[in-house]
Amino acid sequence: MSTSDLSYPLFDADNHLYETQDSLTKYLPKQYKDAIQYVQVNGRTKIAVRGVISDYIPNPTFEVVARPGAMEEYFKHGNPEGKSRREIFGEPMRSIPAFREPGPRLELMDELGVDRSLMFPTLASLVEERMRDDPELIHVVVHALNQWLDEVWGFNYKGRIFTVPVVTLPIVEKAIEELEWVVGRGARAILVRPAPVPGYRGPRSFALPEFDPFWQRVVEHDVLVAMHSSDSGYARYTAEWDGTDKEMLPFQTNAFAMLNEWRPVQDAVASWVIHGALFRFPQLKVAVIENGSKWLAPLLDQLADVYKKTPESFLGNPVEEIKNRIHVSPFYEDGVSDLIDLIGVDRVLFGSDYPHPEGLAQPRHFADALQHLDVADQAKIMGGNLSRLVSV
Repeated sequence: MSTSDLSYPLFDADNHLYETQDSLTKYLPKQYKDAIQYVQVNGRTKIAVRGVISDYIPNPTFEVVARPGAMEEYFKHGNPEGKSRREIFGEPMRSIPAFREPGPRLELMDELGVDRSLMFPTLASLVEERMRDDPELIHVVVHALNQWLDEVWGFNYKGRIFTVPVVTLPIVEKAIEELEWVVGRGARAILVRPAPVPGYRGPRSFALPEFDPFWQRVVEHDVLVAMHSSDSGYARYTAEWDGTDKEMLPFQTNAFAMLNEWRPVQDAVASWVIHGALFRFPQLKVAVIENGSKWLAPLLDQLADVYKKTPESFLGNPVEEIKNRIHVSPFYEDGVSDLIDLIGVDRVLFGSDYPHPEGLAQPRHFADALQHLDVADQAKIMGGNLSRLVSV
């Protein structure tokens, strides 16, 4: 069966919107108006967080962006010619309404053959790390972003676009308030950063008992927890090895950072079982998005060894718990066979990362990697599993 003749609907676990310049500022209370600013640097617009200019996203206005799927060949075949990032990205394009608004996006989804999608913000991924010493401010800015998302995109647009709000956790009571607010407006999934949670006494794991009241409410609302790739703060460690003082710069090549690229998601998934929340909440639904799948097998091997040596440190078998509970969206170039062997077909999710340059220009082409599977299993991966997880 060709991808132009698929017999099942597609539910993409990883689509993105590009925020407008007022997304973080429109709903900020007046006393916080200087927390996020747009400034001009050598004729280019940059974002400044509490007066510090960030280069995390080179063009935070998203008026001009890389073309969808611009890096497909790079991820499939590597970079044998040693091209620069600019050469790999190719010619950029101006943002189109479909990147900014849900109505035009639905029309584009129809053209691309995508029936439904989880829609993640893009600029949002810089917020928490750059405010990690001010938990109150994180909550304020995240809520302002979610207000903008609700106004412009909604959290359930015509039963087809399910925009994913950010829920930050530093102050548990405020996290619960935010959860109630977004669920009350139709959210079926929430974005939780795969990173230690900032706090007044320092960072700590989201899976510690302190956060159990929050996870209990997530279970009661039957909401999917999406741990999407973000700035998890690990650039601090890379910078120490490089002898520099830099923020995470995902669009600049750094070999040492690439070597440790998946350490944040490995640590996050390990924490779910080491600190016990996955055991304490057997109905909690967790999906790891835009982190690929190559990190999983090494993590399970390490956890198996640790469990053998100190079983008393766990509430159960961590390897089996991850295999039975964590859902994973592999990259197209990863393939799916090894992942299915690890966790089973029911926990594999299709995600295209559209319209980011790292993703697929044609999301339907993800099905090319599934042609060795029977149609029923293809249908699960390309949408059925996600539909079950978000109960739509």
